[in-house]
Amino acid sequence: VQLVESGGGLVQPGGSLRLSCAASGFTFSSYAMSWYRQAPGKERERVAFISGGGGTTNYADSMKGRFTISRDNAKNTVYLQMNSLKPEDTAVYYCYARILLQHYWGQGTQVTVSS
Repeated sequence: VQLVESGGGLVQPGGSLRLSCAASGFTFSSYAMSWYRQAPGKERERVAFISGGGGTTNYADSMKGRFTISRDNAKNTVYLQMNSLKPEDTAVYYCYARILLQHYWGQGTQVTVSS
């Protein structure tokens, strides 16, 4: 199993970024996927969740209305569209999958929101 994130970077407050997570090594469409983030000095927190078929999503309260999780099962990729970014969104963002009771994480991608 491999999860590879991309799309992070430096963005000004109010800006947007789209993160991608390319997955391999398992039947992607059969498993839910999540995005987590970890800010300096803070615990890792779940940002968003999407079911295997994409029909169910949920978000942490502070991301509702600003972030959108989606997936393309033909491309084995899950996305996180982040709009109206705030400085407090600065963190390393991780892709996560739980497959057959095993936990898998990507390497993370840094998102920095600053003017």
